[in-house]
Amino acid sequence: MRLEDFRIYYNQSIYPELLRMERLRKRLLRLMAFTVFLLLGIGALLLYVQLLIVGLIVAIPLVFYIAYLGYRMRRFVQTFKPRIVELIIDFIDDEVNMGELRYDPKRSISRERFLASRIFETDAPVFFGEDYIRGTVGQTPFEMSELTVREVSPVRTRLEEVFRGVFLHATFPEITRGQLILWPRSEAQYLTRSIKAFTREGADNVDHEILNNDFRMVFTAFAMPDTHVIGILSDPMQEAIVQYLRITGKTLFLSFQDRKIYAALTEPKDILEPYIFRSNLSFELIREFFSDIRLLLKILEDFDRTH
Repeated sequence: MRLEDFRIYYNQSIYPELLRMERLRKRLLRLMAFTVFLLLGIGALLLYVQLLIVGLIVAIPLVFYIAYLGYRMRRFVQTFKPRIVELIIDFIDDEVNMGELRYDPKRSISRERFLASRIFETDAPVFFGEDYIRGTVGQTPFEMSELTVREVSPVRTRLEEVFRGVFLHATFPEITRGQLILWPRSEAQYLTRSIKAFTREGADNVDHEILNNDFRMVFTAFAMPDTHVIGILSDPMQEAIVQYLRITGKTLFLSFQDRKIYAALTEPKDILEPYIFRSNLSFELIREFFSDIRLLLKILEDFDRTH
């Protein structure tokens, strides 16, 4: 899944679809402009006539027209992302080591799966997800989706964000024992509840077992006794993760719970949400979503290959 190959695919398959959606977006803008002029004209007419009955007669079709315009705008936003994601998945699906991928824009990973990772110590009272993808990498089945998780702040009477981004869950086909969680050092001060909950069950800090200095600077590692840390984290996997995080500036959490693998990649903004008032003809807009999926699947592919 080289980025150069993806750019070629983008030019051949994704860009034409973006171009078609761009024509639809401009049509919506023309309708919006017409609506503004129509409202101004009707307003001027009513001021001149000053008859209530005329205003009521004009208002009825106007309300239906505005509702129709709102429907067209919502439909544009709701259909843009699924069409582009399906094209991205078609590209990923052609990889030799990749099983058939399935996509459901309205489904998500469950709250139970999210909590089972033990990365975030929370009840997740506000839990929302979309853009569910499932398939296999080698012999390892996986599922991933976008998630937004919030909880009530313990110090303020408002909701605060626990996690927002792409979350992956996979099940390794062979019996594997060991529990390891990698928390970003930059986030450790905000995750004391999670770290303490894991250590209360017997986990210890195992930073000294991480041989890659750059990786050790990014993550702090905690594992249960008798967990073979280096056996879980191969050197190529560590190097690839560090390089990607340097380029993107994103934050990654990893959890290995026996046969279960969890990865959470933060994304502060809505991925692939289309613009209305400016063009969506951008390779970077598409590349970012592709790169997020690519990193998570690369971690899974490396784990599947080395184990």
